[in-house]
Amino acid sequence: MEKEEMKTELGKILSRIGALKFGTFKLTSGEVSPYYMDLRVVPSFPDAFSRICDLYIELIRSDVGADGFDRIAGIPTAGISFASIAAYHLKKPFIYVRTAERQHGRGRQVEGILLPGDRVLLMDDLITKGGSILKSAEAVRAEGGVVTDAVVLMDREENGKQNLANDGIKLHYLLTTSELARKLHDIAAITDEQLSTILKRAKKK
Repeated sequence: MEKEEMKTELGKILSRIGALKFGTFKLTSGEVSPYYMDLRVVPSFPDAFSRICDLYIELIRSDVGADGFDRIAGIPTAGISFASIAAYHLKKPFIYVRTAERQHGRGRQVEGILLPGDRVLLMDDLITKGGSILKSAEAVRAEGGVVTDAVVLMDREENGKQNLANDGIKLHYLLTTSELARKLHDIAAITDEQLSTILKRAKKK
């Protein structure tokens, strides 16, 4: 499937399950946004979850290559469900990163088998500033892993891509929020005002 078709399909799926919300929302970065993309609801819709995981896998195969990494790491918490399915279908070992080191057991922040020199592909649902991905990259690198690529469904266009690049990580994404907004507007899923709200936010950043 061509990437443009993938973008359109993703937009329709997210519209159907009501993932895009408008209002006043505090983001992980601490900033306040007039809209919120809730991809945590996706696994609650089995058909949508299955298809979105397929889109992730197609994106990874085309943009990173199945031979470009050794393990897939899920970013807490939203990225873990998508990453586990992608790892299963791509036949790659799955690991995930905790938000903090465990205070018991092995006391590690990375769960699963990670060997020194393993190339780890990070997976999350979306990116804003990139803080969660950068923290996870730091944790993986601290245990000997190599991180050069990260995959998300959506780039909120708030400097996350550049922040990752500054840390030597290439961001791969299916679409930006501006692209999503335009596609949803084309099918009358959002109003002129809602389109403007998203585009203004992206432009400011």
